[in-house]
Amino acid sequence: MIQKNTPEHYSTSSIALHWLMFALIASAYAFIELRELFPKDSDPRETMKALHFMLGLSVLLLVLPRLVLRFQGTTPSINPEPPAWQHSVARIAHLTLYLFMVVMPLLGWLMLSAAGKPIPFFGLQLPALIAEDKELAKFIKEIHVTIGEIGYYLIGLHVLAALNHHFFQRDTTLLNMLPASLAYRFKPTQPS
Repeated sequence: MIQKNTPEHYSTSSIALHWLMFALIASAYAFIELRELFPKDSDPRETMKALHFMLGLSVLLLVLPRLVLRFQGTTPSINPEPPAWQHSVARIAHLTLYLFMVVMPLLGWLMLSAAGKPIPFFGLQLPALIAEDKELAKFIKEIHVTIGEIGYYLIGLHVLAALNHHFFQRDTTLLNMLPASLAYRFKPTQPS
């Protein structure tokens, strides 16, 4: 049985998917950056690119269950309650992050398809989504790279917002997304 979020805390499944997807996205970024350490067409560089593709496709695979869990039940309350404008900004930020988790892997899949390259997925070869078109592949790659660069800022702002809520606003935003044992341990003390 899938757990639902409660008014006090995200479900264990939601928390696990959140942190798993964070690890997958961080790893996908790491592999695509680390490939630069190796010469073009070398085996290590090609392995890093393949890992980047597979991890990105893993994000795409997990985003649907993540969305289902996100909208099941309720969103945990934040105590003390932040201002209404912060809730609005958070909704926009979360929507943008979910779009990022869908669009980036799809663009990668389209790019490989248009380039006529295999689409690896942990021992499988996924089908091409579109016919081979080298010019289109270059265009999609430019979009993928640009959104990827924007992604650094999106993720960075998400992390900074969580840390701000925890250390400066001293509310339960971050604690709601931590496993209960960690949330209890890291509960901030309220200023006197």
